[in-house]
Amino acid sequence: MPGRDPRSGREGPRERFPVAAVDAILEDVVGSYAREQRYEPARCGELAKDMAEVIKARVKGLMIPRYKIVVVTYIGQLNEQSMQIGSRCLWDPASDTFSSYTVKNTSLFALANVYGVYFE
Repeated sequence: MPGRDPRSGREGPRERFPVAAVDAILEDVVGSYAREQRYEPARCGELAKDMAEVIKARVKGLMIPRYKIVVVTYIGQLNEQSMQIGSRCLWDPASDTFSSYTVKNTSLFALANVYGVYFE
């Protein structure tokens, strides 16, 4: 159990962010929403929003105390191109973390990231 950081005088989280549980949620939700889906631009925009809402609700259901949850989803067409997605966050590596999951099929890719940021 993390305690008070002597350098900053701040208290750390009593419970760590449950990365394995969030990984399982991402695998379940992203897999069920996107594994058999065909890429259709209008439909995939709504699908990305729906996935983010379901993921957020299920992660919040874990009742992780004092963590802010940020969910970001992407869906794109696979058409012999490459894509790189990067993100930057200002956080404390001792208490903040993330989870990520990607699904690809013949038509699209779907990516979901969940960031758990400890809030004092």
